[in-house]
Amino acid sequence: MYKRKIIEYFKNPKHAGKIKNPSGIGEEGNAKCGDIMTVYIKVKNNKIEDIKFSTFGCVAAIASSEALCRLAKGKTVDEAMKITDGDIVNELGGEMPSIKYHCSLLGSKALHKAIEDYKNKQRKKKQDTGR
Repeated sequence: MYKRKIIEYFKNPKHAGKIKNPSGIGEEGNAKCGDIMTVYIKVKNNKIEDIKFSTFGCVAAIASSEALCRLAKGKTVDEAMKITDGDIVNELGGEMPSIKYHCSLLGSKALHKAIEDYKNKQRKKKQDTGR
């Protein structure tokens, strides 16, 4: 049912966990299947220096979370905003059971929310300091 890469990312995620004092947090869930994904980013010099995930879900949801992190780490926030669910599926070997495709969508949405959270915090910081 699952490609080897999906199983590998599920069994050995390198980005599972939380970041202490993250620059941004994004959460996305799917009420239909119960998957919930939270993405934590640490941004330095406009680049995603670190990224972690906390996912409650199936094999595909966890593998998609790991794939997302591998795609986003080291990219600028603007580059990371362009990551799509298709990019996540491609990172996982290009195929995912159609019934599990929504898992990749959770990842891109959670990342985009984390980046928006980061940008909102930066705007607020500028307003508070008057810069």
